[in-house]
Amino acid sequence: MYTLKEILEKVAQNQFSIAEAEKLLRILAIDEIENVANIDSHRELRKGLPEVILAEGKDTNHLTEIVVKMLDSRGRSIVSRCNTTQIKAIKATLPKYAVLQVFDAARIIVVKKKDFVVSSTGGKVGLITAGTSDICVAEEAKIICESMGCQVITSYDIGVAGIHRLIAPLKKMVKEDVDVLVVVAGREGALVSVVAGTVDVPVIAVPTSNSYGFGEKGVGTLMAMLQSCSLGLAVVNIDSGVAAGAIATLIANRAAKFRT
Repeated sequence: MYTLKEILEKVAQNQFSIAEAEKLLRILAIDEIENVANIDSHRELRKGLPEVILAEGKDTNHLTEIVVKMLDSRGRSIVSRCNTTQIKAIKATLPKYAVLQVFDAARIIVVKKKDFVVSSTGGKVGLITAGTSDICVAEEAKIICESMGCQVITSYDIGVAGIHRLIAPLKKMVKEDVDVLVVVAGREGALVSVVAGTVDVPVIAVPTSNSYGFGEKGVGTLMAMLQSCSLGLAVVNIDSGVAAGAIATLIANRAAKFRT
């Protein structure tokens, strides 16, 4: 099977016709693993974002097959919501040319070939949490952004219960000239409205499930964020650090592209 680069080179050298190249590219686009999974191998080239494998709920044997297949076809596999048993199984099946990175706080692992390099894009993402219990979701977003070449500037535990704590971190984000801000909060989610009403960059709100009683498990937080009167604010689903990181990456990398 040819790589994308090899196909393009052969077209440039008149070794392949346009029709032959188109056929090969269509074959390349999807990697099928028996009747288990269809991997979107071209997603990163098409969208600027890699396919992220959700480990939660997957059979361990199927998961390891998917990880190795993506490693071979794309040079890297990113797996979210990975438990200890799954990590051990993946580690045991990896080829010698692979490196395993485990990000415990984010519950994410990255498997890549030893020569795989993430190039800096110049995109800048600011990442803020209201409390320390929100950090695991924030770290999920952080790993996604960094995996796509963005610089991530973080400031944790600066919720509105002590709103004076917010001033210095926000000044830092403005000084660093971040392209987008990701704000992660639980409970009533008030931090998001305050931040979005203060800065002149897009804000992505991430409600977390760190709430109890009425509106428990993040439902009240999500509703409050959706009802925010601050403009320039978008909201992702509860605990969706990966989704927030993906949107932030697209914004930051596009801004960086035109800045250069």
